[in-house]
Amino acid sequence: MQRLDCDILYYEFNRQHPVRLTIDSGETIRVTSEDALSGQIRQPGDRRDKSKMPYSNPMTGPIAVVGAEPGDALAVTILGIEPSIAQCATYTGGARQLSEWLGEGCPHGAHVCRIADGVVHWSEEIEIPYRPMLGCIGTAPDWGCPTTGPAGAHGGNMDLIEVCPGNTLVLPVFVSGGHLYLGDAHAAQGHGELSANGLEMPAHTTIRVELRKGKRPPGPRIETPTHIGTVASGGPMERSIAHAYSLLILWMEAEFGWDRWLAYDLLTHVGEISVGYHGIGTVLAKVKREYLE
Repeated sequence: MQRLDCDILYYEFNRQHPVRLTIDSGETIRVTSEDALSGQIRQPGDRRDKSKMPYSNPMTGPIAVVGAEPGDALAVTILGIEPSIAQCATYTGGARQLSEWLGEGCPHGAHVCRIADGVVHWSEEIEIPYRPMLGCIGTAPDWGCPTTGPAGAHGGNMDLIEVCPGNTLVLPVFVSGGHLYLGDAHAAQGHGELSANGLEMPAHTTIRVELRKGKRPPGPRIETPTHIGTVASGGPMERSIAHAYSLLILWMEAEFGWDRWLAYDLLTHVGEISVGYHGIGTVLAKVKREYLE
């Protein structure tokens, strides 16, 4: 199994960066990533400094897949996410949009949490189940150069808890090789990533990447053993919800034989949503596979 270390980090989904690893379709690889705090909070008393680079979300990559061309898709199945130093960290930093109701004066709130025995020791009293996921993963667009702050059709900083072991993320290919990047692993995260931080950790992520020729989706899709879902991002969030559901309806029509208006009706009653970082309006709209069959 090939491995890719995080000795070189990037902060943009940039097609110009030199490829660091080339793999064949169906290959399994292990990718090491730094945490989204750039390793600045490792022990009590440490503070996150966003006044200068690195600002956010260091990525490992790019990874090229042999034969991947514009119009294709990369299906990235997450096989496992392991903490590389048996701890994670978080901080509140500021109340951001919540300040309208909570007021100012939010403390930095940095603290380090031990990971052991399948739980995150958030405090002496509270344990959080270890539920790892990737906050940031995507391919390089053929125009422009998005940073690791937003999300979009290429993937990016989606912060969806469904990007986790056992599930498959399907990403569009815009440039030869695909140029896949990943990082921003979390030991756990709630819906909405309220403080713009999960339980951030450096990690070893094991993935299998399959090339799907001529199957480029309009944006990220997530396939789980029980659901399929589509991702949209942007504000206001109600527009992202409508967009994500529309993408799901069109997928049901194109690949599962549904009439779009019947799918629209069905999803009104059984559709589900999951929210990534609320500040950029990232939404996953999903439906159980049992309804498709």
